[in-house]
Order: sequence, then structure tokens, then C-alpha cells
Amino acid sequence: MKLLLIDIDTLRPDHLGCYGYPRNTSPNIDGIAADGACFTDYYCSDAPCLPSRAAMFTGKFGIHTGVVGHGGTAADLRLEGAKRDFRDQCAAANLPAVLRNYGMYTASISTFPERHSAWWFNAGFQETHNLGKGGDEIAQEVTPVALKWLENNREREDWFLHVHYWDPHTQYRTPAEVGNPFEGQDSPALDWITPEIFKEHRKMAGFHSARDLTGLGEEVNPQCALRQLGHLDSLEDVRKNLDGYDCGIYNADLGVGQIIDKLKELGYYEDTAIIVTADHGEDMGELGRYSEHGCANDPVTRIPFIIKWPGGVRGGKKIGGLHYNLDLIPTLLELMGTEGIHFPYEWKMKEILGDNYQKILVKMMMNKYDGASFADSVLNGTEKGRDYLVMTCATHTVQRGVRFGDYLYIRTYHDGYCLFPEDMLFDLRKDPHETENLAEKMPEKLYEGAYLLEHWTTEQMKKNIVNSQIDPIWTVLAEGGPYHVKGKLPAYLHRLEDTGRAEAAELLKREYPAGQSPLKNLRFS
Repeated sequence: MKLLLIDIDTLRPDHLGCYGYPRNTSPNIDGIAADGACFTDYYCSDAPCLPSRAAMFTGKFGIHTGVVGHGGTAADLRLEGAKRDFRDQCAAANLPAVLRNYGMYTASISTFPERHSAWWFNAGFQETHNLGKGGDEIAQEVTPVALKWLENNREREDWFLHVHYWDPHTQYRTPAEVGNPFEGQDSPALDWITPEIFKEHRKMAGFHSARDLTGLGEEVNPQCALRQLGHLDSLEDVRKNLDGYDCGIYNADLGVGQIIDKLKELGYYEDTAIIVTADHGEDMGELGRYSEHGCANDPVTRIPFIIKWPGGVRGGKKIGGLHYNLDLIPTLLELMGTEGIHFPYEWKMKEILGDNYQKILVKMMMNKYDGASFADSVLNGTEKGRDYLVMTCATHTVQRGVRFGDYLYIRTYHDGYCLFPEDMLFDLRKDPHETENLAEKMPEKLYEGAYLLEHWTTEQMKKNIVNSQIDPIWTVLAEGGPYHVKGKLPAYLHRLEDTGRAEAAELLKREYPAGQSPLKNLRFS
């Protein structure tokens, strides 16, 4: 079997044509969707980049792996300690390692492991390609490597290829020769940002606010100056910023199109399973954030999942049901079944477990993961899923979001200097851009979300208790707060005062007196 995983960084599903976006950002991805299906309520359990791929490739929540941040203790997988075998769990249970059991030759084209020093990500891959730019490479550099790999492996029967595009990730760097196919075009991503809303956004503080578009006042990379703005001064700037993001999606899609053309040229397309997904989405004005992915809200944690599976649903069917990205491994295990699977020391396993050892071992593997299979949805289009989801973000803020029914509840433990309230509640059906916090208007729904969060945390910590008694979000707080804002408050207070936001500066001084965390008893170094 051949399986292609196209992993596009920072990709919002509602900016793809197959999810209803009117701009023509993704004709090639839409073509894959037309030959398969789109899952509409698919979320990363942990955001952004490093925590999300840790969850997808291990099949486990960050509260179990320990990876919820981008720096400090919570950026590393927890050690297995005395229980560690000759090889660690990643060598046997990571996504590519599992696929190797089916006789698939595994390869990855990605700079993600080096960008985040996440070397465990390579576990199970027999071949890796690091372009050496740490995520700054564009599709025009990634695609030729993928095309060459496909040509070199044209005689290989079974393979898994992971291809990683970074183009939609800020700072925007689509080359000039691509142009701007969206110049002057309207977009639903702009309609909701009225002059009144934008005026309020200009007053806001925090990373990637309208006045701090590349962080907490950081400068724009000169290599990205063509499309990346440093601040938003007008609604026209909002449009330019959106165009930069959509051009990044369009540029990645051009690469996808070349790969699809190559598969068709080789005669492989029809029989190749193809998945298109992302690590996280992107705020484009939601919660006053632009071009960043630091909150546990819907635009950041909801991601595309497009799958063309031989024998599966076709015709671009939209499939509902709440699912996590960490459901991928169990889903693939069920889709691929036990036929053709082989395990290390197989003769010993057969001797111990009998002739049904393969079914028993696959079931044992499934039980190791936090994910749950949605294979039936892939094959038959059934809309099954969880009752609710919990998403963690601890890199720019420390938040957990709970998606239940039409609602999203967000609990903020550290606001990343954005002055978010402790509790937020949104009706995503009526208010998809999260403009009205219903926490005070709908206390019963607020309490329901808070209960679900507490219930989930308790259940996950029960599973943790043997290996760790610590929820890693508290590690992030104890080590000084989320990585991307840690230690930057003193300088940022001056920036707020210099840019006419003295009121926000005063509020932050009260919230973080003398360098303390909002928990008051935790002092930041």
C-alpha cells in the first residue's frame, strides 16, 4: 500500500475551497477532497506546532507525553525511566513505526525535527530529508525533493511518505513571482471585522495583536517584507495581511498539485491513500489576534482532515463528528487491519498468544493510545465522534478549550499579556469568529464547560499517576510562563506606552505585580 501524508503548517480549514471558502486558494487540495472526504470537526488536541505533532505522531495527549510548550521542560517528551526497554516507545508506537509493521518503507521530507529539536519525530522513519532551513523553506524548495523521491521509488510497492509544507506560517514569504491572485477580492474572513471591531483591536495588548503583528513588537524579517506587515493601521492592512496568508496556502497548494500530477504520471494516484491535514490553524482577528496560533480557540485548534482512501467515501462528502488529530494512528490501524502486519519477534508472539496473535497485538496497540478510531466514518461516511473535546495551548498563553455542542469554553491560566478574562464562552454556530463572550449571559453553559474540563483533567491524570503526578501546564507556569512571552513583559510595557496603549500597560502592571505570575505565589525569574 502507498500512503501520502501532506502536512501543511498553520492551515485553517475554512480557507480551503473544499470547506466552502470562495477564494481559489486550494484547487489541487480540493481535487483530492473531491476524490475522498472532508472531516468538518477535526481538532488538534494540543497546539501549536510542537505539541500538535507530538500528539499526532504518538497518539497521546500532551498531558500524558508532557509536551505542551515550545521551551523548557514541557517541550520534551517525558522520559520512560526504569520501564524503558532496549528501545523506547517512540521506536515501536510512533506513526511511522506502526506503518513499518505493515511492510511500508517510511520517509519524511520535513525540517520540523530540527526546528523544535524534536528528534523523536524521526523514530520509525527509514529515510528523512532535512532541507536545513528550520521551517523557512518554501514550497518551491520542498516539492522537487518530493518529486525526486517519488521517481526514485517508483518500483516500490509499499511506502509511507510525509511531506511538510510551511508556506501559510507567519512570517509570510510566498515569492514575488507567484503574485497575488487574491488582490481586491472579498472574503468572509474580512466581512466580520467592522471599523468598530478593528478600532477595539487596535487598543488591545499582547502577542500578535493588531499593533504587534509579529510578536510582542518584534521586527519583520526583511526576507518576508513583501507580504508580512509589522502592524495593522487600517482595514486595508487587514486585507493585505489576509492576502499574505491566503497566498501561503495557494503556494503550498501549487506544490501539492505537482505531487498529484507525478502520482498520476506514475499511474499510482487511484490506489494511493492520501491525507491532507495540518498541525493547527490561525487566528485572523479572532480574540484580537492576527496571524498567530497561541490560543485554545476554534480558529487555532480546528484543522482540516481530508482523506482519499481506496474503498472509502468519495465525492467530497462532508463528515461531522468531533475528532482529534491523535485519532489518526488508531484509525489507520483499523483501516489497514491485521492482514499483512508483522511484528518484531513474531514467532515468539505467536507461540505465546496463539494463531490469533495479530488481532490480539493490534488490539493491545490500540489500547496504548488516547486516540479512538473513526475508520467507519472514512469507509461509510458515518458521523460518529466524541461528546466533547479538550484542547490545550501553552506556548503563547496557557489555556484549555472545551468544544461541546455548538459551544466553546476557554479557561485561561496565563493570558500571554493579552488581558483575556479567566473564563470565555462562545456560541460557534452563531458567532464563529468569537466576538461575544457569553460567560455572564449563559452561566449554565459556562458551568457545563468548566465541569467537562475538570472531568477530563481528572480522568487523564488518573492515567498519568504511575508516570507523573504533574499536569504539564503547571510546569509551564512554574518555569516562568509560556515560552514565547516569557521575560518580555518589562520591555513590552514600554512599547505599550510608546504606542498609545498606556491603559493596557497599567492593567498588565496590576495583573503581574513585580514580575509575579497571575497566580501571585509563582514568581517569574
